[in-house]
Amino acid sequence: MPQQPAAQLPTSAHVTAAEISRVAGVTRATVSNWRRRHDDFPAPSGGTESSPLYDLAAVQAWLRGRGHTSAASPAEELRTALRLLGPGSGAAARLFPLVAAMSRLTPGELAELATASDDQLIARMEKAAAQLPAAVPEAEPVRYGPDDAGTVRALLGCVREAGAQAALDVLAERELDEGAASGVYQTPEGLALLMSRLLPAGVARVLDPACGSGTLLAAAARQGAQELFGQDTLPVQAQRSAVGLLLAAPGADVAIRVGDSLRADAFPEVTVDAVLSNPPFGDREWGHDELAYDPRWAYGVPPRFESELAWVQHALAHLEAGGHAVMLLPPALAFRSSGRRIRAELIRSGALRAVISLPARAAYPLHIGLQIWVLQRPEPGGADRTPVLFVDGEGEQRDATTGTPGATVAATAGFGTRGGSRLGRSGSSSSAASSSPGSTFDWAGLTGRVLTQWAAFTAAPDAYTGEPGVARAVPLVDLLDDVVDVTPARHVRATAADIDPVALARRVSELHGQLVEQVAALAGASESGGWQPSGASAREWRTATVSDLARGGALTVLRAATPGTRGSKGAATPATDRPVLTALDISAGNPPSGGAGDVHSDATQPVAAGDVLVRAVAGGGDAAAMTRVADDQDVGALLGPNVHLLRPDPARLDPWFLAGFLGAEDNIASASTGSTLVHVTPGRLRVPLLPLEEQRRYGEAFRRVYELRAAVRRSADLAADTAATLTTGLTAGVLLPPDTPDSRPGRSG
Repeated sequence: MPQQPAAQLPTSAHVTAAEISRVAGVTRATVSNWRRRHDDFPAPSGGTESSPLYDLAAVQAWLRGRGHTSAASPAEELRTALRLLGPGSGAAARLFPLVAAMSRLTPGELAELATASDDQLIARMEKAAAQLPAAVPEAEPVRYGPDDAGTVRALLGCVREAGAQAALDVLAERELDEGAASGVYQTPEGLALLMSRLLPAGVARVLDPACGSGTLLAAAARQGAQELFGQDTLPVQAQRSAVGLLLAAPGADVAIRVGDSLRADAFPEVTVDAVLSNPPFGDREWGHDELAYDPRWAYGVPPRFESELAWVQHALAHLEAGGHAVMLLPPALAFRSSGRRIRAELIRSGALRAVISLPARAAYPLHIGLQIWVLQRPEPGGADRTPVLFVDGEGEQRDATTGTPGATVAATAGFGTRGGSRLGRSGSSSSAASSSPGSTFDWAGLTGRVLTQWAAFTAAPDAYTGEPGVARAVPLVDLLDDVVDVTPARHVRATAADIDPVALARRVSELHGQLVEQVAALAGASESGGWQPSGASAREWRTATVSDLARGGALTVLRAATPGTRGSKGAATPATDRPVLTALDISAGNPPSGGAGDVHSDATQPVAAGDVLVRAVAGGGDAAAMTRVADDQDVGALLGPNVHLLRPDPARLDPWFLAGFLGAEDNIASASTGSTLVHVTPGRLRVPLLPLEEQRRYGEAFRRVYELRAAVRRSADLAADTAATLTTGLTAGVLLPPDTPDSRPGRSG
């Protein structure tokens, strides 16, 4: 039977003072002032004396009565509307069909729908939802009533302003919170892209047996896959994945099912060209006893505590002969003694092709460096077994001549073990961040290094020479020892024979010279410069939000698409040879380093000198590295994910003044949602209203602060490289210690 409209439950949604500040678009101090000065401000209805909670509906009514329109982002407005329905309403799941329906409407049709009456809106949405494709699992006809109008309008606003994928993530967040799901994380988009690009060209049929939010299947679709199969134990994740794939790959055949792939495989007779998967880790209740005689265990029965080896064999069982599986797995799987026999069988048969280690914090769990295993189902009568490729992406880039460290791979935030977003009660979906991927992780650099080695290896496995300290192909016989340890770092470690002593000594000399120059530059940047106190107390000034300044024509806000909206409505990422400026470039002070894979279909506005660049996601309280002013090296670059661009009118706003105040920690905190990761809404950032001449004085000061930070960073990097190079040379026996008075022959202590 069709689902009936949910009964309206008594409002029980509560908010903190910090959440009120986000809804109203004011600082937390302003909310505190309202509480003290206005007797009619809603009294606390829960919480404690030190951390009171307020009824959300009462707060909204009070704000409306005083003319305060909501300054929350469209996604935050949708979260608020869902919270007003109270816990257990099930409203979010009932709205999934509308996301797919709204995504098919043009901007004009969405705008027209926004002006419709409540009755017209409900009628049109109910009709659209009835046409929901069969690809969405466990979807039944849904009916909406008058009480749903407010929530449907909030959903419509989120789709119009933030995109269908953002709306989908908010709905999934609500359902996951109500269902008390745990261990649910988003696979970083950069990681999903890397894994999909490890598959051979021309892959058409792809399976993800633990699909979560569908990130990996969407990445496969961007590589050309046309038949997508997925399964997940959580109905909300399966529905989210199905709708998300309808948005990202509208031309693909999508089949998503609900259930446990190991115990109740939804596709028992299906074989595919490739499997992409980020399966759950450390699951002791995966079905060891009931599946002991399962025909999938062609390489051995997985031990009870090795659920990952069950997923590996499940993937191989679904492959056509010669098909590939790319899986994200924990590092302990490479060396635990309980899995030694199955690892040995995978190697002997030629099923294990490559193991690639990732840096810690690239994906959840953040404290360990995960690994990508590339497997291939052996073909009967196929070619002789080839070596196994090992790539160490966990450490640092290394100089091929000296074997010494080069540029460190940055990894400050990332997501993923279960394919779905980690959606906590902080009010923000990590999917946008991680997607956020977010994040500040250099996926473009890591992807380039890994794919270079993989392409060279697959072209000629037996002739592949590798790169000392980075990658090596190991013959099978060398792996089949008593341990069968396939940890990449164990096999690619550079040896003394790989290092040229003359080249290393030359490198040390070069680093020493660069370090001396940089220390001198740091000393110059850190000069006092006559900083003076403002008086007996801090200055006070009137401020305006970025939205106010934009409405007044003082600046223009250009917003890059978040990763979650890539490919919506089938839009293709434009081919470009322009560099792409990423969030990592802003935080690290680098020139644009992204490539075509990082640009989004709506990021067509190039960067101009004087533009103010703002990271849309930050982690670890790193507010000071949130902004910078574009210079000549940035001109012409396109915006990557999670970057906002503000273009000030130079006759009214000084760029460095703007960047300095926008990046202030308090400003970022009041204009953001989230805790560990903050998602910044640029329109809510505030700027003091000062004359242009005074702005320029502040701007020059902020520019000097930026140069100081840059000098410190460069000095630290050079010092670390110099120390690591010297340590390598001394311990490998290719450098001799310099003579000192106490070390000369004949001297004693």
